[in-house]
Amino acid sequence: MAPVLHTVPMTFANVGSLGTKPGHRDTVVSILLRPMPGLKEAGCLLYEVGVNDEAPDTVFVCELWESPAAHKSSLQLDSVRAAIAEAMPMLSGEMGGNQFTVLGSPLR
Repeated sequence: MAPVLHTVPMTFANVGSLGTKPGHRDTVVSILLRPMPGLKEAGCLLYEVGVNDEAPDTVFVCELWESPAAHKSSLQLDSVRAAIAEAMPMLSGEMGGNQFTVLGSPLR
């Protein structure tokens, strides 16, 4: 019998990195950690911000969304647009990451 892959509704993940200008990482982190009204209601299930001491000018973000459309529509929220506008001058332009459809988790 083949294993069942879709035991929970599929969700959308965005795992990325944002390069910051030297010395601005912590400020960008503080912007991204502020409450963003409407994010949860837009379909955001998880939004985690982190750093790695071996990458002192990089911020890492892991996001889990109800769907790709929910992620895309969140970019129109006033709170998200304000955070992007405030952080943008401190970013180096180096961005990386991956987006994928989540099929499940052994924890759920």
